[in-house]
Amino acid sequence: MSVLHVITGLSTGGAERALYNVLAGGLAHSGNPAVLSLGDEGAYGRKIRDLGVPVYTLGMRRGVPTPGILVRLRRAVCEIQPEVIQGWMYHGNLAASVAARLASGRPAVAWNVRHSLYELQAEKPLTRQVIRANRFFSRGVDSIIYNSHLSRSQHEAFGFSGGSARVIPNGFDLDRLAPDPVAGSAVRAELGLPHDVRVIGHVARFHPMKDHASFLRAAVRVARANPAARFLLVGREVTPENPALAGIVPPDLIDRFVFTGERSDVYRLMQAMDVFCLSSCSEAFPNVLGEAMACGIPCVATDVGDSADIVGDSGLVVPPRDSEALADALLALLAKDPAERVVLGQAARHGIEQRYALPRMVDQYTQLYRDIGK
Repeated sequence: MSVLHVITGLSTGGAERALYNVLAGGLAHSGNPAVLSLGDEGAYGRKIRDLGVPVYTLGMRRGVPTPGILVRLRRAVCEIQPEVIQGWMYHGNLAASVAARLASGRPAVAWNVRHSLYELQAEKPLTRQVIRANRFFSRGVDSIIYNSHLSRSQHEAFGFSGGSARVIPNGFDLDRLAPDPVAGSAVRAELGLPHDVRVIGHVARFHPMKDHASFLRAAVRVARANPAARFLLVGREVTPENPALAGIVPPDLIDRFVFTGERSDVYRLMQAMDVFCLSSCSEAFPNVLGEAMACGIPCVATDVGDSADIVGDSGLVVPPRDSEALADALLALLAKDPAERVVLGQAARHGIEQRYALPRMVDQYTQLYRDIGK
């Protein structure tokens, strides 16, 4: 079956990684998939091509699509002739519905919503309009996929059609994501982190919903209380020079923080972490949380999206936007004996194995396309 995946872009975000994962996990060899990015090919375009999946790009800039973009979209759809068009994220969902109208024949349309919807006013003005447009056009879609139960309930309460909805969580490649002490030691040596310190990790691009400020405020409290604590921050635009973060970490503590910027080897960097922290104030199903757990790292997470359900008893969950509670939870995990943290990490990985192994999610996508593509 020919499936066209339409996505906003192919940078290093969670949705892009999720698309790559399901393709690499089996969808690349199931039927004739293709990927169309509204923007450029970003970090994942070449990786997807390496799977044998063709990648098309429209080069669209932010804003309303121009007639030239629609012409290129129609040309791509006519060349691919998909039986199913799968949208990813709000902009990609709308583009998928438009593409279906431009296509010859009547391809089925599925949407993939990978965003929580706590408060519409928290979104950018253009994004608010796109979400409202999604709500209006959702009744004409053959299926809507959500990656978390909370996201589904929030969007349906907002007015999204619920008749064809289902939840397919993120899946994780447990062969690739696994504890690797040798890699962890190598990463620590590269980053100048001694073997006897305790590393708290944080992985997220800079964005208000990731709430880096709360994490840094919590980290400062932890650093004052625990001299062995070090902090490894990975993500685009996450630097002490960022105006939104400047001055939070005092000069006398800054040498205990490592800022790597955007990295393509996040899984490897995670091996150096003793504890992982998710500080977001808004999420649906955070990929990095599942990835850290699959690597056997005990986690502290804010209670957003499905995080509490994902973490279960293998870590600690605190309210969002509460740096004191975040610091207390991090200190509690650091205070545990190393053997106790290992046990928690094993429980974290076991939870991912039992509920979020990638092949299970790939099977669900495959079955969905069979159901709606008939």
